[in-house]
Amino acid sequence: MALNLSQKQEVVAELAEVAAKAHSLVAAEYAGTTVSQMTAMRKKARESGVFLKVVKNTLAARAVAGTEFEVVADALTGPLLYAFSTEEPGAAGRLIKEFAKTNDKLQPKVVSIEGKLFDAKHVDVLASLPTREEALAMLARVLAEPVTMFARAIKAVADKQGGGEVAAEAPAEA
Repeated sequence: MALNLSQKQEVVAELAEVAAKAHSLVAAEYAGTTVSQMTAMRKKARESGVFLKVVKNTLAARAVAGTEFEVVADALTGPLLYAFSTEEPGAAGRLIKEFAKTNDKLQPKVVSIEGKLFDAKHVDVLASLPTREEALAMLARVLAEPVTMFARAIKAVADKQGGGEVAAEAPAEA
């Protein structure tokens, strides 16, 4: 269905707004993907904080102009599906990688993060980035480790000097 000028301007404005706030972009060829597969991918995208859109490449190039994804403008060829990660950087990569496993017609073509253009192989790298919760859990482990090691060292010294037995018996006498 052909779009008139005002509809094209709305699409460009919507994409530009998303691109301005997005963390990463993955563009993938989708030719040959069935409607049910696209519907499932769109549902999963909404759940995982990914903005998914099929749009003409010329409109996408206009939308990303002036954003950090401007570097992809020359690489936009063929029928492409655009996945913008809006909540965490790796979400779009995980989505495309997950659906590409079951659908050989879905082929990643372009990856862009922080104003840099990468080839399709970087989808795996992007998909392997931890989620926000995973990153916070890693940080908590790193911050807790010195305290844990200090407590173990104190306990080892106390056990070596025999203080661990006295401390255990003290509550029993009271």
